[in-house]
Formats: sequence, C-alpha cells, structure tokens
Amino acid sequence: MSQMTERVQVERSRLISLAGQMLLQHGAESKLVSDICCRLGTCFEFERVEISLSASSMVISTITKARCITSVRRCPDRGINMQVITQIQRMLIMAERGYLNCQDIKIRLNEITPERYNRWLVAAMVGLSCACFSRLSGGDAAVFLVTFVASFVGMCVRQELAVRQFNPFLNFGVTAFVTTIISSIADLSQVGNIPFLAMASSVLMLVPGVPLINAVSDMLKGYVNMGMARWMMASLLTLATSLGIVAAMSLTGVWGWE
Repeated sequence: MSQMTERVQVERSRLISLAGQMLLQHGAESKLVSDICCRLGTCFEFERVEISLSASSMVISTITKARCITSVRRCPDRGINMQVITQIQRMLIMAERGYLNCQDIKIRLNEITPERYNRWLVAAMVGLSCACFSRLSGGDAAVFLVTFVASFVGMCVRQELAVRQFNPFLNFGVTAFVTTIISSIADLSQVGNIPFLAMASSVLMLVPGVPLINAVSDMLKGYVNMGMARWMMASLLTLATSLGIVAAMSLTGVWGWE
C-alpha cells in the first residue's frame, strides 16, 4: 500500500464523517453507524477508524502509519428516515465490491437527500392506523370515525409545528392536547359503544417507538451512553405527551380511561 498523502486522508476522513453524521441524524442505531464508518475506512485503505458517539455529536479518528486525523461533527436531529440509511448502506456495499471509488462515493453522499411522503397521505395513514386500533379494541364504526378524525387533525398539527421548527417536546404536548380535545367529544356526546376508546387510540401516534427500540438496542450492544441518552429523550417525549393529554382531560372534565 502506497503512502497516503495528508490531503487525501483529510478528504477521505471528511467523507466518513459525513456518512456517519447522516446516519446518526436520521435515526440509525449506534452499532450500525460505527460499523459503516469502519467499513468505509477499510475501503479507503485506513489502518483503523475510531469513533465516539454522543446524543448530538460524533468524533471520528482515521489512522494510517504516518498520522492520525480527528474530526468532530454536530449531529442535530433531522427526523427518522430509513431511505437515507438504506442508500448509505447500498453505497457501502457497492464500494466494498469495487464498483465505486472515492470520487464516486463523494458524489453519491452529496446526492442523498431525505425523501418525504405527501403530508396529507401521511396524516391520513396515521389516522387510519389509530382508528384501526380502536376497532381492534372493540369500538364500533362511530368510535372508528372519531378516532380517525382526531388522529388526522393531530397529525396535521404535529407536521405544522415541525415545519415551523418548534421544540419537539412542545410539539408532542400540543399535539396530544389537540388530539385529546377532539377525541373527548365522543365521550362527552356518548358517541359509539365504547366512547373512551377514541381518546386512548388517537394518541398512539405519539408513542416514540423508534427512539425506545434504538435505546434498548444501543445498551444491549455496548453503547450504554447513547442508549441512555436516547432513552431519556423518549421518556421526555412521553412525559410531554402525558402532560398534553392530562391538560386536555382537565379542560373537558372527561376522565374516561377505564
């Protein structure tokens, strides 16, 4: 292996840092981030790649015989997006098989942009999924309809607050409040056979499932600090949701969770 120049090492280190940053920002578990960065380092002919992860940043060191270069990247949350993670994984596999060189990898990384579904489609599907939960729990068509409307409106509120870059805890709290206010109409008006099911089912969209799963996965795979940070974030989101629900129930006087 020929001696790698410092300029080449810096450029390749930046590509590894960019890939790791994009993975961490879009919800990849810590083990996956570490493995992909190390495998990219092997493709780039580094002796070793060392990586340290935290909740909002990462530190990556690339090591050759001549030198060690360390870079630090901030990793603000960009929302969970499996499409970004999948594209980086595919790019890595192609690089390992020799189909991509360093310049190709740079182009591929710069071309990756998070794709989003139509917001109205997402809101409709979320409303439908919550309504199906109410149906599976024994609710009739009226409860199904109320749950769908409450979840649909709540998801629209959540999306709008996210677009305006509100704090995620405020986002979850306000969304839970609005959703519970709407769904409590079923209990106030005695709509359906089990009215309180609409209140219980419509807020299921706010369960932070991916952060909780990643938190447990990280801790089981040895990334305890990352796991604890993600667990705390998920717990705070759950707390914000609970506060929104309690505030709405206090306002309407409906305490039908029985």
